[in-house]
Amino acid sequence: MPYHFFRNVSASNKNTNPYGSTSVPNDTSFAGVASADFIVFDEKRGLELLGPDPSYEYAFYVSDAVHEAPAYVPSQNKLYLSQLAPPPGFLPQLVIDLNQDPPTLSEYLSDPPVYAPNGGTFAGSKIYWGASGGNNSIGGMETRVGLVELDPETNKTKYLLNNYFGFYFNTIDDLFVHPNGDIWFTDPFYSWFNALTDTPPQLPAASYRFRPSTGATHVVDDTLIQPNGIALSPDRKTVYISDTGSNTAPLAPNRTSQEPAMFDPTGARSVYAFDLSHDGTYLTNKRPIYIAQDWVPDGLKVAKNGYVVTGAGFGVDVLDDRGALLVRIQTNYTVQNFAWTGKDLKEFWLMGNGGISRVKWELEGQDLSKL
Repeated sequence: MPYHFFRNVSASNKNTNPYGSTSVPNDTSFAGVASADFIVFDEKRGLELLGPDPSYEYAFYVSDAVHEAPAYVPSQNKLYLSQLAPPPGFLPQLVIDLNQDPPTLSEYLSDPPVYAPNGGTFAGSKIYWGASGGNNSIGGMETRVGLVELDPETNKTKYLLNNYFGFYFNTIDDLFVHPNGDIWFTDPFYSWFNALTDTPPQLPAASYRFRPSTGATHVVDDTLIQPNGIALSPDRKTVYISDTGSNTAPLAPNRTSQEPAMFDPTGARSVYAFDLSHDGTYLTNKRPIYIAQDWVPDGLKVAKNGYVVTGAGFGVDVLDDRGALLVRIQTNYTVQNFAWTGKDLKEFWLMGNGGISRVKWELEGQDLSKL
């Protein structure tokens, strides 16, 4: 960039300074960055993954609540996703019917309801949600942070895990299902910060592996400040976990009330890669591969070709497996998560505070129905 340039930083919990807001008065062409749907940082690979005719469409206006946990069900051609509080105690989730042209958005309520799914994925024929809400009485029932299985054909849910040796989990923010059936998930403090649980943290922020066949739960990492997104590479050799510790708060000493998380741009906001052991049970060789250039790396998934995709502020960043930024999708709202849909898994739906969008490109998602 030609001097003098300047990108302001934000020290609030609002994302207000994306890359396109950088002031570069001696390069008038840079003004076009702010209005672009896609920014290409690696010309060869970026244009290849976008394809000859990429498109971005703001599809639905939604509330400013967090929208998360997307899970695409191929047999129904529907995309399920969550809507968290506000208002507190909100139970219905959302579903996008992709059989309609244009697609339609409607509320959805499972039986029994699941409070505040934050992490979500599809595997085999089931949806797996990380329920991040915990309360003595929501909708007339007690609910705790845990792992929930949803059968989209019958609408029935069942809890698979709701405690660690009697302790409540903190949030269960994101998850993936390994082909061996193990469910890997992150557990930061955000439910307490966001008043989604009535109980302060009882466990350190950490990431876990749960084996449904035995009920065993193993910690796999406890080094990140706020572990958030988690994803598995297609070759099953690498696990990626993001740390959004730059958006955090000190735990109140009395644990009876809590200030919301605030953003510190000098804090942790990196994606880490770990080697997965041959038996798929533990992690080694932790290394940072990317510092989010906008806000924090929230949702995290891996494309069929191994590219790492993360929701970061007002958009989505596409990285190679070493962390090089290839392409950025730009939005007008903070993106929490996303999912691939369609027969060829080349439609890409994004969701977050205030919006749901659709991208059509050549970057193909993994076929989770084969897990």
